[in-house]
This record gives sequence, structure tokens and C-alpha cells, in this order.
Amino acid sequence: MAASSDLLKELKINRADENEGMSPALKWGGLAALVAAIAIAAFLYLRESAVSVETAPAIKLGAGSATANASVLDATGYVVARRMATVSSKITGRVLDVMIEEGQRIEQGEVMATLDPTDADAQLKLARSQLAASRSQSGSIRVQLLQQEANAKRIEALFERKLVARAQLDEAVSLRDTLRAQLQDAEQNARVAADQLAIYQIGYDNTIVRAPFSGVVIAKSAQPGEIVSPLSAGGGFTRTGIGTIVDMDSLEIEVDVGEAYIGRVRNKMPVEAVLNAYPDWRIPAEVIATIPTADRGKATVKVRIGFKERDARVVPDMGVRVSFLDPVDDAPKALVDRGVLIPAKAVIQRDGKDLVFLVRDGRAVRTEIKIARRIGDDVEIGAGLMGGEALILSPTETLQDGSKVAVGAGKS
Repeated sequence: MAASSDLLKELKINRADENEGMSPALKWGGLAALVAAIAIAAFLYLRESAVSVETAPAIKLGAGSATANASVLDATGYVVARRMATVSSKITGRVLDVMIEEGQRIEQGEVMATLDPTDADAQLKLARSQLAASRSQSGSIRVQLLQQEANAKRIEALFERKLVARAQLDEAVSLRDTLRAQLQDAEQNARVAADQLAIYQIGYDNTIVRAPFSGVVIAKSAQPGEIVSPLSAGGGFTRTGIGTIVDMDSLEIEVDVGEAYIGRVRNKMPVEAVLNAYPDWRIPAEVIATIPTADRGKATVKVRIGFKERDARVVPDMGVRVSFLDPVDDAPKALVDRGVLIPAKAVIQRDGKDLVFLVRDGRAVRTEIKIARRIGDDVEIGAGLMGGEALILSPTETLQDGSKVAVGAGKS
């Protein structure tokens, strides 16, 4: 049994002796070859992995005038309302009811809120009573005057016939004149009472707050039970307004233009506006006026721009970008091919050339282009594209012709 065990030990291969016979250069060479193989494999994998990209289509423009509008100046601003009012009551009072809500369409003269009319109603009733009493008094005096005038005429006739004494005639005439004076005073008092009634009627009407013009409610400032006043009373317990309404037909754009470029802006100049909320919606507009004063702090001049069409999507205080367009002569022009419109962020420069990357069969295709003009955030391409191509937006520096890409996906 021992002999068999010794025999097996003699047949076993000693790996340690084999490794001791291998040179160090051979060991390091093998390790370097292994690292190089891994690096090559990783490079090939990364090269063939798809790069996630965002695309936009190239839009073929229709035929247009040979002197098409070009942007001469770009600016940013806000949508503002020329008619906007925070409506308050004319008197101080407690709010009884509020009939408005945000977003509600309201017509001129429509009731927005009512105040507690208790005091105004009491004053109005008192004024009506005083007017009625004054008119009653003047009516009574008028009747007495008619009777006395008839009596004075009768006595005057008797006096002419020597049937009554002069003293009796004088007494009748004096009483008639006194009644005439009393009637004038009574009628004057009645007119004063009528004026007083009109004043109290206005005070009562002032407890009803009405819309000064037609518009849309954008803010509700008061609630029933609160005190409102046309003047701020301080302390935060008195409201100064019922609500704010805006005339949506008065919306326009205000932008600040640098002093150095204000000479490019003219009245009635065509403008293309793009709201920040709707970047794909281009709104036709035109310059209304240049405000004749400058902001010395910002070195800008304010320009008013009017919309050529109304849309419910346009609301006050929206941010907007505008492009002032070069006016086109009204004379007929020959129709020409307008080229292709693409987003400006799809264009990059390499080796001094303008180019874009298209997506074709899952690969990036480098394409040189010729820019005809810039229109806001877009550019019109005069050569290099046919329209309808899928363009890679904001291509990276590492993107190359033939790179594998995936639209809206991660690496695969």
C-alpha cells in the first residue's frame, strides 16, 4: 500500500517548478495583452452603444416674397393690460355679499358686491319723509294763497265801489303778499329736501359696487363681513378693494429695448411674438408706440406692441419674446422658394462650417448647411436640407458621423 502511494507522488506534476522556469518579461507581457484586450472591447462597446438624443423636424417653407421679413432686433418683455382696475367701494362699510369669483366674465355695470345698507337706508327714508313734509307744507300754503288772492280781488272791487274801507283792502293785500312769500320759502325748502334726498340716494347706491367696465375677474379681495374702504386705514383689518378685473381686449406687450438699438424700431413695424408658455405658437403683432422716455438705470426705452388677433390663451404678466421684423414693401414681388426652417439649437460649427446632424436608420449623419437668415429662435436654411428630416437638437462635441443614436432613449 505504501509503495503504491509513493508511486502516485512520483507521477504528480509540480506546478511550482514550472512557474519558476517562466521569465518575468513573459509574465508582464501577458498581463499587458490582457489589459489591451479589455480596453479594445470596452471601446467597441461604447462606440456601438446608442446615444440618447432629442430631435425636431426640418420644416419646408412655402413660396413667399423675395423680400421676406427678416428679424432686425429681438427683445423680451411681458404681456400687460391697459385697462385693469382694483374695484373698491366709494364709502366705508361692511361687506354684505360678494358676487364675483376668479375667472368670471363680468359686464360693465354688473353688481360685484353689496355693503350693509342699514345706515344709508335710514338716511334715505328720513330724506324722503322730509321731502314729503316740505311738499305738503308748500301745497297747503298754495291753497291758502289762492283763497287769499281771490279775497283780495273781491275786497279791491268793493273798495272801488266805496263799500269797504282802505284799511280792509290793505289788510287783504298784506295777507296775500305774506302767503306768497311763505310759498316761496316752502318751495325752496322742498327743493332743498329733494336735493338732500338725491344725496342720500347716491349714498345708498354706493352700497352697491358695480363693474366700471367689462372684463374678467383675476382677483377676489374681500369676503362677506369684512370692512372695505376707498382709503387704506392701516392695521390690515380694512380692505381697500373688492376685486380686480382686466379688460382682455386691452392686452398688449411691453418690452425694454436698449438705447443703442431703439433706432431700429418704428411705429407700425411688424413684430412676431412668442409666449414662454407656448414656444411653438407665433403671434403676429405690431409696434404701437415707443414711450418717449428712457430708463437711465437700465439704459433702455419701453416699447408698446399690440396683438393683431385676440386669443384666450394670452393672459396678463406672461413672459414673451419678440422679434422686430423688417417691413416688406407692399408692391408685388416674385415668389421664390423660402427654404427650410429649423431650430437654431440644432446648428453647430465645426472646422468653421455650419452643420447639423440628422437621424437616419438609427445613426447620426453629419450634414453641412448654408444659413439664409435667423428668425427668432429658428434659422432658415438655404441649402443642405430638403425638409422633413429629423434633426438632432443640441448635438454634443463627441457626436460623430455614423454614431449610433436613440431618439428619447438611453444607451442600449
